[in-house]
Amino acid sequence: KIDAIAVTRGPGLEPALWVGISFAKALSLAWGIPVIPTNHMEGHIVSALSNHLKMPVLNAPVATKNAPEMSFPALALLVSGGHTELVLVKGWTDYEIVGKTLDDAVGEAFDKVARMLDLPYPGGPEISKLAESERKISPTVSRLEVKFPRPMIHSKDFNFSFSGLKTSVLYFIKKLEKLDDEMKAKIAREFEDTVVEVLMYKTKKVQEEVGAESIIVGGGVSANKEIRKAFENWTEENNLKLFIPSAKLSTDNALMIAMAGYIRYKSGKIENINDLDFRAQGNLNLEE
Repeated sequence: KIDAIAVTRGPGLEPALWVGISFAKALSLAWGIPVIPTNHMEGHIVSALSNHLKMPVLNAPVATKNAPEMSFPALALLVSGGHTELVLVKGWTDYEIVGKTLDDAVGEAFDKVARMLDLPYPGGPEISKLAESERKISPTVSRLEVKFPRPMIHSKDFNFSFSGLKTSVLYFIKKLEKLDDEMKAKIAREFEDTVVEVLMYKTKKVQEEVGAESIIVGGGVSANKEIRKAFENWTEENNLKLFIPSAKLSTDNALMIAMAGYIRYKSGKIENINDLDFRAQGNLNLEE
């Protein structure tokens, strides 16, 4: 028996959002059950629970054996093609964005650099494959000095910037006499190493300031093996709890929206659960 319907109202492309919203509203009227508008980015936060399903306060009926329990405040790093954000999770449905990209999202940077290297789309997995092949040849250091700047790594805030990194890769490629497969692998490795270092540095900085014991990583880029390895090592060494979705559930999926809707449904924070007069919001953020 279905109790409610969860649907994404934003952020995203509004024409696409309207398709889902219109269909959800029609089902609501046909079945006589409420629709819960959800935030796509909240979906990425709760997707990290998909391997655990042990949600305090909500009395979830399913709990993975030996799953760690989420403690608040938690810190979420959301990395995708359209977003790069550090979010303080004070409690379910209570979020504060403490850092974000000022230009390109990290997933967008992966795709653009992949295009420069003439790699197929989506670029993230292709860059990772090349970077991994280079690490097997030279586990500790690159065989050639390919060095890119770590953008905003020493800024006093928690924001990110990946546009300059992308430009550095472009200028480096332009100076080369030829771009062969060996050089592509070296560039891919240095680019990926740079991204991982910046993401880790900023996340650690926020964690130290807020004292979060639970770390959440979500979004399509969280499928990246090096990012996952870096966060697994850091959280294990510092006795922190890591919540990260399986690679399959890191990209956009229906389960994460269902989970976000479930949390909102159980929280009682929806003022009028039978109100169908809500709209798509392409620029919706987590603090709204």
